[in-house]
Amino acid sequence: MSNQEKMEQKLQAIISDISPLDQNIMAKARGRMDVLTKPQGSLGRMEDLAVQLAGIAGDFFPVGTRKRVVVMASDHGVTEEGISAYPSEVTAQMVANFTGGGAAINVLGRQGQVEVEVVDVGVKVDASLPGVRRVRVRSGTDNFRRRPAMSRSEALQAIMAGIDCAKEAADSGVKVLATGEMGIGNTTASSAVMAALTGYETSLLVGRGTGLDDHKLRHKQEVVSGALELHKPDPSDPLGVLSLVGGLEIAALVGLILGAACLRIPVVVDGFISSTAALVAVKLCPGVWHYLIPSHLSAESGHALLMDYLNLKPYMHMDMRLGEGTGAVLAMHLVEAAARITVEMATFEDANVSDKEKREEKSAGSETRGAEQ
Repeated sequence: MSNQEKMEQKLQAIISDISPLDQNIMAKARGRMDVLTKPQGSLGRMEDLAVQLAGIAGDFFPVGTRKRVVVMASDHGVTEEGISAYPSEVTAQMVANFTGGGAAINVLGRQGQVEVEVVDVGVKVDASLPGVRRVRVRSGTDNFRRRPAMSRSEALQAIMAGIDCAKEAADSGVKVLATGEMGIGNTTASSAVMAALTGYETSLLVGRGTGLDDHKLRHKQEVVSGALELHKPDPSDPLGVLSLVGGLEIAALVGLILGAACLRIPVVVDGFISSTAALVAVKLCPGVWHYLIPSHLSAESGHALLMDYLNLKPYMHMDMRLGEGTGAVLAMHLVEAAARITVEMATFEDANVSDKEKREEKSAGSETRGAEQ
């Protein structure tokens, strides 16, 4: 058996271990939401999130848990086509910024007490820096406008690296994971992957990324369209799509999501690139969908369509499009809030507060019994 066949076999074993949410505990959590000291449903989607978290954990979700955002970093050969406002060297420079604690994700991580793990999956310039997890598959992808981005085996290696990150996080006591990424050119790769898997027109999906003007935006759209015409990726083969027009960090995020779901860990999904990884993960295993927490609606043009396609409703609309996992880390506050509401808020009985709805039900019941007598 070849190494590729072994990895595919291992991936299928992990997928088969992804189980449905615990419906019994979800019903229990919903019942508790209904007797807390508030009108039923008044906390809106916070209540739905609390129920989802309970279903994932198999119990009321614990408060004050360790949380981690995993920032997968890699370069993209398609930058040779001039599809970004920044050169590919910025990827490695930003990785150094992450390790120095000076990026937005570091600031938001410190504020939210979220650990930031930086993973070099394929940065073009070797990012051998203290604090960077090094699981390099190769030094960036090839230019998929001319050649396949990577081999199928390399895509699998990146996915396996992401699964290992999820396992290591679980082993160290992390209870919530978030997806982050860094890679100049990765909105182009994400647009290509999404177009291949959904059939949407590239003109609807390809956005300005790092801030392209109209001329460069049209060029970027043409690059994606040309790549899809060249490779003709099969939408029924998500791994094939990843290898033809994807990115190493996108593949690693696919693995992180699959690994987290297998370990019953909720995954807070960031913006467009991370959501593209979620799309691939769902195509590989539809049951993964139940473990996804969509953090925010990115300003990147394809993200709203992707959320609709996945039937996910982001919790925040803040016109963000930075990536790094910034929106996901902000949404960690909502995860913690939902957990605390579940276990710390008093019920009507605990607080000796009159529940108007229950009193009306009792009154109606007494009237019915009186009429029967």
